Amino acid sequence: CETCAAMSQAGGRRQAEMMKMLLDLKFKLEGQGNEVEATSVLRQCDKGIVKDGLSDLVKDYDAILSMACGAGVQTVAEVFPDKPVLPACNTTMIGSHDREEGLISEFCKACGNCILHETGGICPLTRCAKGLLNGPCGGQAGGKCEVGGWTRDCAWVLIYKRLKEQGKLDLFRKFRPPRDWSVSQSPRQVRMGA
Repeated sequence: CETCAAMSQAGGRRQAEMMKMLLDLKFKLEGQGNEVEATSVLRQCDKGIVKDGLSDLVKDYDAILSMACGAGVQTVAEVFPDKPVLPACNTTMIGSHDREEGLISEFCKACGNCILHETGGICPLTRCAKGLLNGPCGGQAGGKCEVGGWTRDCAWVLIYKRLKEQGKLDLFRKFRPPRDWSVSQSPRQVRMGA
């Protein structure tokens, strides 16, 4: 996958080529004659792109090793139901990449109940270790969260500072009712335009 997986250096063409080299070496050392081919498509989460990009290639192989996220693995498995599709990665989050810090940080849970317009563009459900929706708990000290040993910023302190900068502290004081978890029940679907 040349989008998210490639950006995180977990599964683009380059990583697929490295995986091919490692598998070739393993099979050679074990005296196996398995043939491995490396390729990549723009997005593995798009059935059309997967079908167009891989149909000619996969017919000659017994299995597919996908280096994409879980959505990509499942899309490939749906497009090629007669082939075993093996995941090479464990998807852990939807994140944002900070090249300067060398970090990918979780910023969104895709919860279906977005309140970013009320919290200065900082998601408390994701960035607060406790998922609190109405301000910080008593466990923050000096702007740091107790979860993880006060090494991470408290999301609600960040939200407060951002809203203060924007002159919107009234949003900080706003009460938010408990989340409606029904919109987050899996599996979810979004119907695209006709």
